[in-house]
Amino acid sequence: MTPYAYAHVSAPDWRSACDAAAAALGPLPTTGGLGFVYGHHSLAGEMDRVVEELRHRTGVPHWTGTVGLGICSTGREVYDEPSLAVLVTDIPAMACHLLPPILDEVAEPLAASASWRDRHAARFAVVHGDPSNNQLPQLIAALADGLDNGYLVGGLTSSEGMQVQVVDRAVGGGLSGVLLGSEVPVATGLSQGCSLIGHKHRITQCQRNILVELDGRPALEVLKEDIGEVLARDLRRIGGYIFAALPVSGSDTGDYLVRNLIGVDPDQGLVAVGDLLENGTTLQFAKRDAQTARADLIRMVDKLKARLPGTPKGALYHTCLGRGRHLFGDNSGELQLVREHLGDVPLIGFYANGEISHKRLYGYTGVLTVFC
Repeated sequence: MTPYAYAHVSAPDWRSACDAAAAALGPLPTTGGLGFVYGHHSLAGEMDRVVEELRHRTGVPHWTGTVGLGICSTGREVYDEPSLAVLVTDIPAMACHLLPPILDEVAEPLAASASWRDRHAARFAVVHGDPSNNQLPQLIAALADGLDNGYLVGGLTSSEGMQVQVVDRAVGGGLSGVLLGSEVPVATGLSQGCSLIGHKHRITQCQRNILVELDGRPALEVLKEDIGEVLARDLRRIGGYIFAALPVSGSDTGDYLVRNLIGVDPDQGLVAVGDLLENGTTLQFAKRDAQTARADLIRMVDKLKARLPGTPKGALYHTCLGRGRHLFGDNSGELQLVREHLGDVPLIGFYANGEISHKRLYGYTGVLTVFC
C-alpha cells in the first residue's frame, strides 16, 4: 500500500512555497483526483495562485482546504511564518465530489450531488467553514442529516485577514469541501482535551446565555462548589481553565460541547456562557490542562489506530487554536505526540477557529482522520 505524498514547507511568498512543495513532493508515481492544501493565513490572498500552481505541478485536478493561523504536518507545527502543507492522495476523481460554498441552506447542493451520492453510497465529507457565517452550526447539522446521518470532519478557517477556503479555487462565506465515496476507507477520532468535574446539573433558569440557576440554586454558587475552595476565592484564575460542558443529546459515547465561561456576576450569582442555553437541559463544568489534554489525545489516537482496517496511507488533523503550543508546549508537542502514537504517517492539518466532527461544531478539540 503506497503512502500518500505530502509536503510542509516554509517560504517568504506563495511562489517560493509552491516551488519548495513541488521539490519536497518529488516525482509522483501515481496521483488521484484529489489533493488537500492548508496555507498559513498570510497566504490567503494568493490561494487561487497556489491551487493553480499545485494543479500544474502535480497533475491533481481537484483541491480543497483552507488557511489557518497555524499549519501542521507529521510531527511539525508552524505558526509565525508563511507555510504551506500539501497532501496528494490516490483517491480517483470519480470517488470524490466537491461541495461549493453552502451559504444558508443545504437542499440545492444535496440535490446537485444526489445521483453521484447514490452511485457511491457517499456519507462522509471533509469540510471547511467561514467563521463569519453565524449559520454554520445549523448548516453542519443539516448537511450531515442530508447525507442520511452522514459524518463530517474539518474545521473553521482561522485568519487575521481573509477567511479563505479552497474548492478548486479560493472561496468563502459558507461551508465547503469534498464528499468521499464509500470506496475510500476512512476512520476518525475526536479528542476533547478536557475532563469533567463535579456533577451533571440541570439548568432550572437561564436567559439566553446567562445561567441564573442550576438545580434550583444560584449558578455561581454551584460553580464555586464544583471548582473547589482555592479557585472559588479568586475567580479570575478560572479563565482558560474552567469551561462549561454541554452534553451532546443522544450521544452514546459521553460527548459534550465545550464552551467558554465569559463572565460572572457575584452580586446576583450569575454565570455567562459562550453559547445559548435552554431551561431543562443539562450542564457540567470541565477543566482543561496540559496533563488532561495529553492523556486524552493519546487515548484517542491509540483507540483510532486499533480499529484501522489497514495500514494508514495518509491523515488530516484539524485542531483548535487553543491547543498546540498553548497547551502542549513548544517544539511541536501536539503533533509530535500524534506522530509517536499513530506512526510516521503522511499528515497535514491546521489550527482552526472551531472543529467539526460528525454533525457538530466543537471547540478545544482535535479531530484526526485517517485514510487507509
